[in-house]
Amino acid sequence: MLATNNPGKQRELRELLVDLSGFRLVTPQDLGISLDVDEGGETYAENAALKARAFMEASGIMALADDSGLEVDSLDGAPGLHSARYSPKAGATDADRRTYLLEKLAGKPRPWMARFRATIAIAVPGEALRFTEGACEGEIIPEERGTGGFGYDPIFLVAGANQTMAELDEAEKNCISHRGVAMAAAKELLKEIAAAS
Repeated sequence: MLATNNPGKQRELRELLVDLSGFRLVTPQDLGISLDVDEGGETYAENAALKARAFMEASGIMALADDSGLEVDSLDGAPGLHSARYSPKAGATDADRRTYLLEKLAGKPRPWMARFRATIAIAVPGEALRFTEGACEGEIIPEERGTGGFGYDPIFLVAGANQTMAELDEAEKNCISHRGVAMAAAKELLKEIAAAS
């Protein structure tokens, strides 16, 4: 199970796992599971573990969850763990969060160096949790570019690419993104799990 309710994340995870054989990917919606996990952990790994474990217990099947965030050096690593909720506005959209981030950076000297980080947790019934990690370096730019991706992608200029994450095509993004790097390692773990079962 892809242990997330986020449609953008589900789409990205499906794309990253498209060539994985031996598994049928399902979402909580596919199984009629409605679960809102409290992400109260103090690290990406703790939050990914909370989600993977909760969805595994609710479904009885293996669950894969990720937790990720954007860390901006000029903001002492914020929004970090709070990236998905980084706005004072109730019911904030991705666009609201990007606007709020740029407001917080206004007046601070550029470049606004940043990185995306991701941790993936795999929960298998009766087994210890497994983890993988990935990161992608870049900088925040003050204008949005590109229409792909989600979240902060349109204002995250990928180091060495002169393109934002939202300007990369899906295949390029999946090779270099934080989630892509973490998922490449997770796929190897999934192959080991499949071989052992």
